[in-house]
Amino acid sequence: MTNYMKIVAKKRLWKYLFWFGPFLITVGLTVGLVSEQWGLIPLAFLITGIVISGLWIIWQSYQTNWWKRRSTQAGTNALVATLAVLAILGLINFLGTRYHLRADLTETQLFTLAPQSRELVNVLPQPVKVWVFDINQNPQDRELLENYQRQSSKFKYEYIDPQARPGLAEKFGVKDYGEVYLESGDKRQLVQTVSENERLSEVRLTSRLQQLTNSTTAKVYLLQGHGERQLSPGKGAISQAVQGLGDKNFTTAPLNLAETSKIPQDAAVVIVAGPKRGLFEGEVKALQEYLNQGGSLLLMIDPNTDPKVDSLLQEWGVRLDNRLAVDVSKDSVGLGPAAPLVTEYGQHPITKDFSNGNSFYPVARPLEIISVRGVEATPLLRTKPYPNSWAESDLQSEKLEFNADKDLKGPLTLGVALTRKLPAKSTSTPQASPTPSPIPSPTTQSKASPTPSSLPSPPSPSSQTATESRLVVLGNSSFATDGLFQQQLNGDVFLNSVTWLSQQEKQPLSIRPKEPKNRRITLTTTQANLLILSSLLVLPLIGLAAAVIIWWKRR
Repeated sequence: MTNYMKIVAKKRLWKYLFWFGPFLITVGLTVGLVSEQWGLIPLAFLITGIVISGLWIIWQSYQTNWWKRRSTQAGTNALVATLAVLAILGLINFLGTRYHLRADLTETQLFTLAPQSRELVNVLPQPVKVWVFDINQNPQDRELLENYQRQSSKFKYEYIDPQARPGLAEKFGVKDYGEVYLESGDKRQLVQTVSENERLSEVRLTSRLQQLTNSTTAKVYLLQGHGERQLSPGKGAISQAVQGLGDKNFTTAPLNLAETSKIPQDAAVVIVAGPKRGLFEGEVKALQEYLNQGGSLLLMIDPNTDPKVDSLLQEWGVRLDNRLAVDVSKDSVGLGPAAPLVTEYGQHPITKDFSNGNSFYPVARPLEIISVRGVEATPLLRTKPYPNSWAESDLQSEKLEFNADKDLKGPLTLGVALTRKLPAKSTSTPQASPTPSPIPSPTTQSKASPTPSSLPSPPSPSSQTATESRLVVLGNSSFATDGLFQQQLNGDVFLNSVTWLSQQEKQPLSIRPKEPKNRRITLTTTQANLLILSSLLVLPLIGLAAAVIIWWKRR
């Protein structure tokens, strides 16, 4: 009887020691969490409690063969699985906090910054901050600013209540709620004024950011006097394109070579946009001399015009085709066959980020490219292959059909970028035009697409001597006119061409953020009635008939 009492007393002792173990663990956790310091005292409680609990588990398994029980093994497996799941979730949470991984699953990447916006923010030379003077914090605007901030630690933003901090509002000259300012060092610039109807624009923010961080400006001259596109707003004008150049930190000015007879020394790029009449011989020579000295020229030549620049283009291996580029494919943006839709672009800095985006060129002429020694040519814009597109020679006929003896099969080249290295001695004196290679009369369009040359470091002829000349020829100018300039990638083709021609390689090219596509289905009254009839009558009758047939067979 005495031995039995001793055994019972030992079991009760171990039972009390077991409860002492969890008690010490609880005390250690409480002390550590409350004090937020895991020093010697909380660790001593934790270790002692864990050791006591472990000894109790070992003793229990020794006394009762606890580990060999099926229930113990099942419980242990469940505990291990639970701890493993908790550990995995904790690891995922830790990685999610430390490393941000976001996936934009929208078709047009609506919640992702444009590539050039990311490039600009990633190379910010100094910290910048966006100040939004508004009471309400729009989620869409905050998401856009967060996207910028994720790209670089040098980009910050803050929402300010102008009434709560009137001194700061007065410093920026805030006049109304919703004004957004960009600050870098001692420079400040108004981005835009946001409201319920106008949200913060990535295009404006990136443009202002580029202007604020870029200290250099380039001068662009637009030739006038031959029926070119007018620069002020009006029918067929390119005022939006001129405004886009201003947003890209370019300075624009008209140029009349009949008066000056020479390209100004500060010209980074000269643009000839859709001349209707021919240039004088002296004007063409002035453009040739400008190119020979390392200048850059953008020619946009429409069909049914003769600007008299054949001698200049011959030196570069480009011929203007007098036929009209037509596109009879079903996806020609609803502008008819005379507005070719382009989705294929050359491997070139101007079009490197276009992917399969759309641009269209109402009434365009094809270009023929011939290899010339010393000139590297890269086709920029290609139409669809035949039978979707071809060069039509009969411009009077209302019925479009391909004639093998007169027309040219697609794909057609509507734009080309060309570079020509300058001799070393050209840094001090203008060079005579190089002797062009003989150009045969081509019967078919050249398929060669030489790779573009490596981009040099000099910014522009206006700042230091260039090492190469650059020329972009486009068989259309209407794509950059007001209204069409903002459609799809049309404006980007123009702005990127000018940026590349200016030889400012550090200045990012323009890519507009994606816009949501309209996926709504517009039904006629007949189609809507048919849909209602099929869903409320036809489909139920089909289901009922199937049920009757199954019942009949089983019967």
